[in-house]
Amino acid sequence: MSNQKKPDMTEKLAKAAKDEVKHVASLAEEGAKSGAYIYPFKGIYYLATHKDLYKPLFKRLTPTLTLGAGVTTFMFLFTYLPQVAVMVFTSGPIAALTGALLVLSESSTLTMVLSKALLIEDNLIDTFDGTLVSQGHTSLVARERQVKSGGAGEAFARLGKLVSKPFAKFKPEAIVRYFMYLPLNFIPVVGTVAFVILQGKRTGPIAHNRYFQLKGMSKTQREKWIEERQGAYTGFGVAATLLEMVPLAGIFFAFTNACGAALWAAKLEQQAGTAPDLREQAKKAS
Repeated sequence: MSNQKKPDMTEKLAKAAKDEVKHVASLAEEGAKSGAYIYPFKGIYYLATHKDLYKPLFKRLTPTLTLGAGVTTFMFLFTYLPQVAVMVFTSGPIAALTGALLVLSESSTLTMVLSKALLIEDNLIDTFDGTLVSQGHTSLVARERQVKSGGAGEAFARLGKLVSKPFAKFKPEAIVRYFMYLPLNFIPVVGTVAFVILQGKRTGPIAHNRYFQLKGMSKTQREKWIEERQGAYTGFGVAATLLEMVPLAGIFFAFTNACGAALWAAKLEQQAGTAPDLREQAKKAS
């Protein structure tokens, strides 16, 4: 009879926790090295300095702001007091303030989830495609939509009709998953960090759905691509999620994130040596 003691449940949980910490640390290191987390911020500058890309944002600004106001009002009416009651035990005397900030953050995030599913998906695609065209990747965009001839400063005006429909838009599980993660915010600091990382890990790859479509990647190819760059996509997703959680400004950052995702895609194309438009321009210049 063996005297070796079997690990109890506590030891198993401790080991699982250590493994998860190592995995997160590995993702963080990979994400930091990739520099992908910078692109949401590059998107802010790029969109701000390219006025022709403002149009997709302005097209849906009013209905999205109306949706945001409705969601925020609903959240304060029905979730503020219950959350403050819980946060009294975790935040003490500042529970009212932290509860208000939490509801504002939740409202902004929920508004983004709903607006992307119901209102602005096509406009975000226009922003993504327009950014790629402005970066010289016209032939890549032309695989899935008509692109007219024109100057570099007329990227959005050059976009024609979509040749094929984008990937499925509305996915109810995205909202379900959001509400599943939401209680993490009741845990001060650590819980909010976990919430942002989980959201970022999911939304990072979604930011490149259009790129995968333009490249003609199959589901298997996409999964392999994402797995090989999981840290980079998580880094991008965390930065993008933090920006979109900013109350009131979230809608603006949704479009700058689309712009940043396109800039990252353009960089990946250059690194892979698959930017025919740039090569053609170089030949003409010489």
